[in-house]
Parts: sequence; structure tokens; C-alpha cells
Amino acid sequence: MCGILAVFNYAGSSHEMRAKCLQLSKRLRHRGPDWNGIVVDSSAVLCHERLAIVDPAGGAQPITNKDKSIVVTVNGEIYNHKELNEQLGPDTYFHSNSDCATLVPLYEKYGDEFVNKLDGDFAFVLFDRPNKRFLAARDPIGVCPLYIGRSADGATWFASELKALIDDCTTIEVVLPGHYYTGNITTGEGGREAAVADGKLVQYWKPVWWDPKYVPAAPERSVKLDELRQTLEAAVVKRLMTDVPYGVLISGGLDSSVIAAVACRHAAMRVEEGEKTKAWWPQIHSFSIGLPDSPDCFHAQKVADYLGTVHHNLQFTVEEGIDAIPDVIHHLETYDVTSIRASTPMYFLARKIKAMGVKMVLSGEGADEIFGGYLYFHEAPSPEAFQEETVRRVKGLHAFDVLRANKSTMAWGLEVRVPFLDKHFLEYALDLDPAEKQPCRARGIMEKHIVRKAFDTPEKPYLPDSILWRQKEQFSDGVGYGWIDGIKAHAETVVSDEALAAAAAAYPHDTPKTKEAYWFRSIFESHFPHADARRTVDNWVPTWGKSRDPSGRVQQVHEAHTDRPL
Repeated sequence: MCGILAVFNYAGSSHEMRAKCLQLSKRLRHRGPDWNGIVVDSSAVLCHERLAIVDPAGGAQPITNKDKSIVVTVNGEIYNHKELNEQLGPDTYFHSNSDCATLVPLYEKYGDEFVNKLDGDFAFVLFDRPNKRFLAARDPIGVCPLYIGRSADGATWFASELKALIDDCTTIEVVLPGHYYTGNITTGEGGREAAVADGKLVQYWKPVWWDPKYVPAAPERSVKLDELRQTLEAAVVKRLMTDVPYGVLISGGLDSSVIAAVACRHAAMRVEEGEKTKAWWPQIHSFSIGLPDSPDCFHAQKVADYLGTVHHNLQFTVEEGIDAIPDVIHHLETYDVTSIRASTPMYFLARKIKAMGVKMVLSGEGADEIFGGYLYFHEAPSPEAFQEETVRRVKGLHAFDVLRANKSTMAWGLEVRVPFLDKHFLEYALDLDPAEKQPCRARGIMEKHIVRKAFDTPEKPYLPDSILWRQKEQFSDGVGYGWIDGIKAHAETVVSDEALAAAAAAYPHDTPKTKEAYWFRSIFESHFPHADARRTVDNWVPTWGKSRDPSGRVQQVHEAHTDRPL
């Protein structure tokens, strides 16, 4: 993944805009420290900050067609690029051997609708000089961030992060996942020729379960455990596409451990060659982080020992975490409480992983949203309500776990890939009967029990039972119970009772309710005082249960579970 910036229909000289965009693009260089590129036109500028994962020697961006009339700047990975290249034919011109080089010829052949052919995690902006138009698109779930802004001169801006837009744009919005945006070029060498035409936002990805009224039901949508396992395994394998060293994140919980177990089964051979040649880095390294008493680290070591990975268990202190929170918020661009709690240890972990020479890791984000893994899902009143809530959570991932996973790691130029959020796996898993996914404490049915059962293969075990049937522990809890307690204690010392009582006056939009939330919000506002910046933020709270605190520890079902479903 990388950092991208683009502007269309700007006023002023191209020389001045080139200099401005180079400076703004530097604000994204943490996302792509390996190389940078820029293409400047009288009406458009496209910048790229590269993190080289595939074709590191030759895949520089922006990408163009042969006569350079079409230009694209891309953040992401296109996992089905080889299949798409075969469809395009042997005479097709490709800018490089990078997976993203397929985008330009696809656009030339299919137009805007080519976006729906992509299987990957991406955000890109394309400039079509001959037709005087531009196209921006974001992957189905929003694994890659993308913002759109408009400046006072009528220009349209795009960037991977807010920090590149807040100085120049009067309005800023999130580009919605699963959508593309098109606009027209209305300026030329003579300056502004006409008012900027309104852009067009199109939802290109809308699976059957996107409709909140849709509820899949048995027998047609009953769970088939082999099919579930094979579909997820395919999602993992395609994400092993890399020309650089990679690793796996292991929290010791179900989700990351399953991903690591599947990756280890395919690590010996190179997936880019159909697993017919030996892998360049067959020995997988795994990583975990926590306080000295972390329950996650204890279980992560058990997973690593079982899988045979080279494991690195890293530690941090509450004091170090509190010191880092202002930097974490600067990179996350959110004030959501649970995102900041969980991102801080991940921010530390990413820094140390990158220092070890690893540039890409696999992780387990998304399973809790798809399968109702959060402990509050035990309180779902019906299968229909369970389905509606899982879909709502998946639709909102781009503002929470996906944002955390992407921005906390890309702060150090480390790419995270999330197989549970594979497009095809999502289309399959969210179209299963919710009655077969819903946990039930009274009947001893654990959260995510169908995933556990799918990977419970005694003839060739993926994981030890103590991991496969371990209760859900949210990452910000699992790193050590003292972490959240320490943040709250610190907030008590920096936010007075009087300040919290007057919070509505200080922050009338989305007023913080706790001292912890107030502290996070004040830091966010110091970094991003733009009025629209705060409107890009959402808050994660449990839908059911007696407490509104996002910590899993406050749910009554915590630690009250059977070791195996009945």
C-alpha cells in the first residue's frame, strides 16, 4: 500500500501547483517511504508515495498508458491481476510488472465499469486526458483510505489521509467504500473556463446482503463447514502475493491464529507461480505485543510454538503508550475511543516489525463483524437482528478496525492484509443463515462457533483446542487489562470535572461523555481543527448489553463460556 494525492481543475500555474503538491504529498510519505512520483498537467496533478511490495524494482508510479494520455495513482493490491492481464491479451501494454499496472488497460477496454472486475484492496485516482475526465475509486470495504475535498477555487482534491487536505480544502468527506466518483476537467492553460461540474458517485459493489431487509435462511443458506474453510483459505492464499519479506500478526485469539495457520500451510511455495516453485521467504515470522502480563502474548506464543513460526513477542508499558497517544491520533485521524485504545499497541508493533525488515503482514480483522464475534452479540434478540447488526458493522469497518489496522501500521510503512475482508469471502459469509451464526450462552454456543468448527479438523489440526475454542478477547483488552485502566487513570489527571461538565460548549458536535473521550477529542482537534475533519469520525459502541463502554470486559458473558459448543 502507498500514499496518493491528486487535484483536478485547480487555478493558477502548473509550476506553483507542482511545488504545492510535492509538499502536501510529503505528509503521506510515511505510507510510502520507498519512492515517490508526480505527473503534472495544466488541469491536474497526481502524486504517489510508494511502499514497494510487488515488483519493487520496476513498479514506480504514477502509472500511464503508452502515450501517457491516461495516468493513475494507486494505493493497494490487485490480487487477480494475472487473470485480468490474460483477459486483456498478449499485445496489451503494461507500464510495469506491478499488480496495479493492469488498471490503465482495463480502463481503456471497459471504461468505468472495470472497477467491479477488481479483486483487491485499493484506492486510486485516474486522469483521462483525451476525454477530459477523472475517476476515483475505493475498494468494497474501504481497506484503503480515501478522502475527497474541494477548495475555494473550485478544485477537487483526493488524498489517502486528511492531513494532506486540511490546509487547502473548504469541505472534506470520506469517499465511501464500494463506490467510484467521476468528474469532468473544466480548466486548461488559460485558467478556469467554467464552473466545476458536479461529480457523480456510483456504488459499484452491492451484494445481496447489502439490503438491510434481506435475511438469508436455511436450507438454501445453511453453513457448509468445508466450503467456509476453503473460501477463507483461498482469501489467505491470494494475499501471500509479495516480492518482499512478510509475516503474520498473532494475538492468540481465534481470528489471527486461523489466518496464521492457513498461511503457514502455504508458505513453502510461491503462490504467484501457482505454488509450483519454492517461496522466496518460506520461514514465516510472527509478531505479538502486550504489557508484561498480557493474556494475548501468552496465547500467541502457544500458537507460534504449534505452527513453528519464528515468534517475536514485544512489550510496552502503560507510560509508553500514553506518551504515544498524540502521535497515534495524528496518524489515525480519529478520536474514537476503542480505535485509539487498540491502535496504540499496534502502532508500537508496526514500528518494530518494520525495523526487522518485514514490509507486509497478515491479520485477522473483520471476523468479529462478519460472524458476530463481539461479546455483546450474545444479547442479540433474534437471528434477524443479529444479521442486521453484522451487516451494519461490516459496512462501518472503514471507520473503525480497518482504519486502525491500515493507519496505525502505515504510519511506519508496514502493509496489513486482511483475508476475512476478501470480497468473495464477504459475499459468501454474510449470505449464511444468521441462526447458525448467532451465539447463545444458555446453550453453550460460543461466538464465531461456525468458524471454530470449520477449522476443527482432528485428522489434520490447524490449531490446538485451547486456541480454537478460546473466548473472544478484544485487542485493547488482550494486550493487558492494565492498558485501558491506565488510560482512564491518566485522563482523570488531565481533564478536570469542570472541563467535562462544559464539554458541550467546547465540542457541540459529538460531545464527549467521559474524560478519556474528552482527552482524545482535544488532541484530535489540535491536529485537525477543520470543521469537516470531525465529521469523518464515528464512535464504536456496543448495540446491546448494559454498558456503552466498548471494552469486551464489561459484557456479562466475558469469561462465562463453555470450552466447546454443545
